[in-house]
Amino acid sequence: MRDDDGPDRELIARLWREAGGAAAARPALTLSGAHEVLPSAFAVTTLAAASVALATLAAAELLAARTGTEPRAVHVDRAHAALAFRRELYASPVGWEMPPLWDPIAGDYAARDGWIRLHTNYAHHRGAALRVLGVAAERDAVAAAVARRERDALEQDVVDAGGCAAAMHGLDAWRAHPQGRAVAAEPLLARSTIEAPRWRPAAPSLPLDGVRILDLTRVIAGPICTGFLAGWGAEVLRVDPPGFAEVPALLPETTAGKRRTFLDLRAPGDRDAFDELLRAADVLIAGYRGGALARLGLDDAQLRARHPALVVATLDAYGWTGPWAARRGFDSLVQMSCGIAARGQEIYGGARPHPLPAQALDHATGYLLAAGVCRALTERLDGRATTVRASLARTAALLVALGESDDPRTPQPTAADVEPWLEEVPTHWGALRRVRQPGVIAGLDTMRGATPGPLGTHRPAWGSA
Repeated sequence: MRDDDGPDRELIARLWREAGGAAAARPALTLSGAHEVLPSAFAVTTLAAASVALATLAAAELLAARTGTEPRAVHVDRAHAALAFRRELYASPVGWEMPPLWDPIAGDYAARDGWIRLHTNYAHHRGAALRVLGVAAERDAVAAAVARRERDALEQDVVDAGGCAAAMHGLDAWRAHPQGRAVAAEPLLARSTIEAPRWRPAAPSLPLDGVRILDLTRVIAGPICTGFLAGWGAEVLRVDPPGFAEVPALLPETTAGKRRTFLDLRAPGDRDAFDELLRAADVLIAGYRGGALARLGLDDAQLRARHPALVVATLDAYGWTGPWAARRGFDSLVQMSCGIAARGQEIYGGARPHPLPAQALDHATGYLLAAGVCRALTERLDGRATTVRASLARTAALLVALGESDDPRTPQPTAADVEPWLEEVPTHWGALRRVRQPGVIAGLDTMRGATPGPLGTHRPAWGSA
């Protein structure tokens, strides 16, 4: 253990309190490795280590509570945690080709009065942006059309058309923005608890053995959360609308350990099947934007009325209050909105926005929410049912509050730096070299679970069906 672990430990202790944990119940923790692993304007390595540690500590606490034993010690290597924040970049197919991570139109564009980012990885979002700009799907044509527009007006037009865009703001501008002020007032993990029947599961060998999780998440943050929980023993069933097309390059990572089914929650028959799944579930995790669950009849009040002991965990992009609470968003857009990309540009002296070296808001939010789920399951043992919420924008506020990097020009990790953390796993498409799950609980190994593969390949049922 390094002599300068104090600040990291203080941060983790604070996050533990924010997750509702008691100091006496927190398992022992050791940290190792360098404090600067990724080149970044902000303390991404610190965020990675702290969020992974929080989730792993909460899993270890849950195991101790379920077995009535002393908590097993937890270890987190900062390099492993930081490199896991780039796992979708390091995923390497063995003998087959991975599709590109980004749509050709996605990216940063210079408008008349500043920068704007268009997120077009989903076809309907790309279509919205192209309709607003009145151009074909050609990057040069998009760039020329954006250059004729003012960034804020274009952002609003794309959002109103059902697309995703973010004008670049500085840190101070975001602090003064109505949404920035709303997010700053929100807790990192918003928690509410009611009395519920005590949970009396069988003693497990892994923290989440026997826990059934319905996964209504996509892209990166939610799947990181549910993937972590699957690794520690949970049975995770991912539910998507029929025909939903996830970003293909993400599927080998984000479907790992989970079975996957299609259900249309607006169709009576499929909704009956979903409600049957929900009756036997322990946890519901959703990544829908504000109001979407309510439109499906799955808001907090309705869920609590029908399933009083259910753990409910949700995440969104821009927070749960304020004028943008229902806005579509992704990690790269939140970085533009909240000042991270602008401050990176200032620190590195570049001509363009300079984002973080990873989709760090996604990954950190996923681990933070996983910690919230594990803590909520521990509370179930005492007869409490917890709802927990997180957002990428609130995680961004945490990262900014951690301060800027001591060494923003840390060298990029080499292949040799990444190699110790890689494993080879089977997938539907072929073998995949990937960064294994970070965070160690003494004496335990994570489980692999269902083989990664396409969406909708399993029946809507619990068990191995």
